[in-house]
Amino acid sequence: MKRIIFLLCILGAVITAVKAQPQISFTTKSQDIGYILWRNPVSVKYGFTNTGDKPLVISNVTVSCGCMQADWTKEPIPAGGKGEITAVFDAEAIGKFYKEVGVYCNASNIPVYLDFTGEVTADSKDYAFTHEFSFGAVRTNKDEIVFDDVNKGDKPQFEILVANTSNKSYNPVLMHLPPYLTAKAEPEVLGSQKNGKIIVSLDTEKLPKLGITRTTVYLSRFMGDKVNSENEIPVSVVLLPDFSGQTDYQRNNPPVADVSSVSLDFPNLKSRQKKTQTVVITNKGQTNLKILDLQVFTMALNVKLNKHIIKPGESAKMKVTVLANNLSRSKGKPRVLMITNDPKKPKITINIKANVVK
Repeated sequence: MKRIIFLLCILGAVITAVKAQPQISFTTKSQDIGYILWRNPVSVKYGFTNTGDKPLVISNVTVSCGCMQADWTKEPIPAGGKGEITAVFDAEAIGKFYKEVGVYCNASNIPVYLDFTGEVTADSKDYAFTHEFSFGAVRTNKDEIVFDDVNKGDKPQFEILVANTSNKSYNPVLMHLPPYLTAKAEPEVLGSQKNGKIIVSLDTEKLPKLGITRTTVYLSRFMGDKVNSENEIPVSVVLLPDFSGQTDYQRNNPPVADVSSVSLDFPNLKSRQKKTQTVVITNKGQTNLKILDLQVFTMALNVKLNKHIIKPGESAKMKVTVLANNLSRSKGKPRVLMITNDPKKPKITINIKANVVK
């Protein structure tokens, strides 16, 4: 009998050891970075989380060509901790490209591969390729500022590429910044047909609340410019809930959010049409699932959720309506964002694809 108990104890220890492993989960493994300028190095970043229960260690990161360099979080990442891998690409040839990054870590016996694609153009004057959005004579590669998945104490940065297509010098300035944002232009003055960038920094300690914070800033297009809808840039920040204070019971019996779809397609809408689709949110966990925050990021969407607390085994219905008449006036990507108390899915994004036919 004692021998059987001893063997069972050993078996239990082995099972526990097998289960206790680091796990690396990336926000995305593939990126399309669009058009980039030849001989203008770009940085491609991949955020990740250790979703296991042992420290995660990245031992090496390899790149697929000599035109790339890689950097990564060197210190061990604890369970629930976050890190980042950065690939710097300095294009040597014109045309389309596909690049890979190999990640070697103690969460896998084989490397985890990341990739990014895009196209290199040599014409620095044709900023329509590299700077998609127009603010008068100023062009940028972004029309919204997004800080996703940040935690209290983080100080992340967001980069906006800026090009001056006028025949005068230009000072890139963001107006009406809230207390939690600062911005710096590099260089401070752009000559005619020159390009630079604005680096926007976020101080999470100054955010007014957990969950989703939204505001609007304005890009000055010339000296003495005023704020209006033509130079507004929406800002969204997602400050994730803090699960560090959970009890053992909460950790062992979490809610589990299951969403019927994270992408909705509304093709070929008529100019004044309103069309609705339904997303079902099911709690497959052991305790109540709470929708702590729910927001849309454009005036072209309307959302109704029939309940914000979902008991184990039950579901809630979220109706997403697209207002076709407002699509052309909306900036940024149409999407719905939810903040939940599910430790594995504290943020859920429903991406919306919609187009209007004439």
